[in-house]
Amino acid sequence: MRRYMITPGGGIDSLTLIDCPTPEPGPGQVLVALKAVSLNYRDLLIADGLYPGGGASGIVPLSDGAGEVVAIGEGCRRFNVGDRVAGIFMQSWAGGEIADADLASALGGSIDGVLSEYRLFDERGLVSVPDALSFEDAATLPCAAVTAWNALFGMKPIMAGQTVLTLGTGGVSIFALQFAHAAGARVIATSSSDEKLARARALGAAETINYRTTEDWASEVRRLTDGRGVDMVVEVGGPGTLGRSIAATARGGSVQMIGVLSFAQIDPLPILTGGVVVRGLMVGSGEMFEGMKRAIVTNKIKPVIDRRFTFDDAVGAYEHLRSAAHFGKVVIGVAQ
Repeated sequence: MRRYMITPGGGIDSLTLIDCPTPEPGPGQVLVALKAVSLNYRDLLIADGLYPGGGASGIVPLSDGAGEVVAIGEGCRRFNVGDRVAGIFMQSWAGGEIADADLASALGGSIDGVLSEYRLFDERGLVSVPDALSFEDAATLPCAAVTAWNALFGMKPIMAGQTVLTLGTGGVSIFALQFAHAAGARVIATSSSDEKLARARALGAAETINYRTTEDWASEVRRLTDGRGVDMVVEVGGPGTLGRSIAATARGGSVQMIGVLSFAQIDPLPILTGGVVVRGLMVGSGEMFEGMKRAIVTNKIKPVIDRRFTFDDAVGAYEHLRSAAHFGKVVIGVAQ
């Protein structure tokens, strides 16, 4: 089989395609022929050496993939040959609260990921893929979609009639827009591109803000909410945007802090005086994945795929993600 290796800190240029033996499943293991994988901003951070995890000798990158079971090991009870499956981001986080040990089971970071023609999984590290979803659709879900789901419904679920602010139009933000809209929430979306904002409105955003032409977008959010602010912000920027996200949040609302795309100091006083909850989260569990999957099928939500690349052009997929020109997810097809 073929798989890619990348050296954390070596940049995209360190991405190398190699041949290696196809593994055989041991007790409780499942061999999956991967059909599609997708990229997240985390994968660029790993390539640039800005994300914890990954050895100096290199790892198989990417956390998100879907495929078909082609062999099962002794004692495997959850899956059969021919089943369609997708991997869980943290292989050991089946449900409940996250444990420190779960962080060491993150695909494509702490352990080898899915940019490979075949991969062995523990059967507990997989979820089934509904017939309504293609392999490409399913490959977009494990990180970005589960993260958005956890943000919206993992602590204090967003309710119909409440207002959600999403930042940008990457994978997490687009899934958050789709999930919140399906739940009956009002969504305000931001982007630096009017074209992308038009696409966000087509997906259900009630209002949009171009943060390049409206630098004080927190005040604009306040204006759009009659001075109240939003009930929840899906915050993917990190410290560089966190202060404005807090300023845009209603008293008692929450900022779901997911990404660290920019860095700056923040003033904690508005958190105190505004009664704002700032919650950090790391993707989600297999249990969350299952609940999200049912909601996607019930609401007929279609993952937004910006562009598809071939397995041999994985470098091109990384470069496209780096350009920030994408809207939604970047997918790589895997063909054996």
